Amino acid sequence: MEQQTYLTDAYTPAEIAHRVERLGVAKAQADGLTLFVLAILAGAFVSIGAIFFTVVVTESGLGFGVTRLLGGVSFSLGLILVVVAGAELFTGNNLLAMAWASGLISTRALLRNWLIVYLGNVAGCLTTVALVLWADVARLAGGAVGETATQIALSKIALSLPEAFARGLLCNALVCLAIWLAMGGRSVTDKILAILFPITAFVVLGLEHSIANWFFLPFGLAMDQQGVITVYAVVMNLVAVSVGNIAGGTLLVAAVYWVAYLRGNRKR
Repeated sequence: MEQQTYLTDAYTPAEIAHRVERLGVAKAQADGLTLFVLAILAGAFVSIGAIFFTVVVTESGLGFGVTRLLGGVSFSLGLILVVVAGAELFTGNNLLAMAWASGLISTRALLRNWLIVYLGNVAGCLTTVALVLWADVARLAGGAVGETATQIALSKIALSLPEAFARGLLCNALVCLAIWLAMGGRSVTDKILAILFPITAFVVLGLEHSIANWFFLPFGLAMDQQGVITVYAVVMNLVAVSVGNIAGGTLLVAAVYWVAYLRGNRKR
């Protein structure tokens, strides 16, 4: 009975730290083509969550908080697919910083992983934008979905660069915590429940995820009939949010847990 309890219980935080560290080494050593293909999938998965969110919040009469809550649950599909189906997401891979801090991977290997995965995520997002446009999903609800997409993009480019950075920082703290919690689970159900609450929280709070924005902003740009959304504004948001995501994932999660559980294992 004791052995059965152990096999069904979650991993402890210290065990999660070592699992994340080992996984970071494996990801840093992965074949480039494999990484890129899995990154394309992750970009597509997050984009599916993004369009799911867009449809769910369109013309909702449930009030701001409840609508955001339902939208957050819907958006969680993206990371659930990444974790359970298997894919490589740039924001989650910021946790590779733990293996780097322990001296198990080089700076070059870390940056290689981040670059390949980021580019693959972007390719997956833009491909999904094209498919969603081809399918004319924006026409749902008499075109209201397209109007919602435009408003989402407008709200994002309206952020100042410091605001976008701060929202990106807080967002990836929650995304990496979702990955962290999922790493503690032993079953698919464990992982889904672990992901659901942190991701829903970041959506409800209006935080900014760089890879999701690679869907939201190009899609909104395509839907903008007035020419209000500019490519420059889109690029500025993506840069600020991407930098914020890196800071949030590496400093607020990876660094903190490395100091707590792994600092004694440093190899260099």
